[in-house]
Amino acid sequence: MSPADKQQRLAGFLAAHRDSGLPVTIQRRAVFEAIVERPDHPTAEQVYRAVRQDLPQISRMTVHRILGTFVSLGLVTKTCHPGSATRFDPKTHQHHHLVCLECGTIIDIEDSRLNSLPWPEVDPREFAIQDYHVHFHGRCARCRQKERESARPAAGPRGAGGPQDT
Repeated sequence: MSPADKQQRLAGFLAAHRDSGLPVTIQRRAVFEAIVERPDHPTAEQVYRAVRQDLPQISRMTVHRILGTFVSLGLVTKTCHPGSATRFDPKTHQHHHLVCLECGTIIDIEDSRLNSLPWPEVDPREFAIQDYHVHFHGRCARCRQKERESARPAAGPRGAGGPQDT
């Protein structure tokens, strides 16, 4: 993240707190900085471990409450998919995700074509669509590489009667 982007995000953080009347605490700022600087989509536990390096007295519950506050303020979004812990995304603009079914990695995908998908027709008395995100499920490069490496036959020991043992 560029220094200008970081400064803009911090300004949004401060404005959201000012507008909502919430105080900017050391704990909130530390959690915000920990999540906004990450390129991945961390779980609450990952954020807790990162913040705890600088604030060893912070509790898991405090981090969970702060993340919930950030979601309600629109500073981060929750990203959930079946079988995985809730993740938090510092990118709040419309974007989509690639989700690895093996390791749970979530990768952002920016494709404006996905932002203009037509919404399905639903009975407005039953459901009111407000937003959408597309998640493509598959396997990341690291998991595919691990599978290729584990599928390679292991080299047998020398002297086991193979063609080179004559």
